[in-house]
Amino acid sequence: MAQGFGPVRGYNPKRKLVKLAIKRKQLNEQVSELTTNRLSVYLRCLNELEAADVKTVSSQTLAQQFHLNAAQIRKDLAYFGEFGVRGVGYYVKDLKRHLRQILGLERKLKVAILGAGNLGLALADYPGFRQEGFQIIALFDTLSNKVGQQSRGGVPIFDIKDLRRIAAKERIGIAVIAVPANSAQRVVDQVVAAGIKAVLNFSPGTLSAPAGVKLKSVDLTVSLESLSFYLAQEEE
Repeated sequence: MAQGFGPVRGYNPKRKLVKLAIKRKQLNEQVSELTTNRLSVYLRCLNELEAADVKTVSSQTLAQQFHLNAAQIRKDLAYFGEFGVRGVGYYVKDLKRHLRQILGLERKLKVAILGAGNLGLALADYPGFRQEGFQIIALFDTLSNKVGQQSRGGVPIFDIKDLRRIAAKERIGIAVIAVPANSAQRVVDQVVAAGIKAVLNFSPGTLSAPAGVKLKSVDLTVSLESLSFYLAQEEE
């Protein structure tokens, strides 16, 4: 018998979606951020299980196989509804679909990358984004010798002056910042002015965005310094 889930009174997809919308409003930003980060991990685990033709899984088995926490899995999923079935566990295909709905991945999101340097070009051609439903449709830069060119994967490079027009035309949902630190805040301001509401920043330093715009930063240097600290402690 599967373990680690509670009883379900009945399966109603529409009711689940209504509950999901209500739950989203009730979660504060901090909890939602932490929880959705883990949901992404669960989704990747389910992708592996589905690829292995696994049909059902309990939270306990999921935790053991992927070195997760069964109680945390149940708690995270409980924010958004009841997905387990007594005596069965979680249906892998169904839970994967629900997680994609929760994370907003059932729709294709269009992404623009600001900065056509080495990092920007590498991000533009990363195949994993497209596999998860993120469509990189444009790169933007200020250098005239780059404008009009393409990445190796065929993503066109535009002048950043055209950002507002293209963002409106293509309905760009997410902007990725991959420019030098001294230009990053100015580029974020241009992104905001173009009406883009979600920003992923790879530039070092602290950036700001107005209320209504979600800004998430990934500082590779900080991560490397953290690893350096770990190595230093090991050497000591």
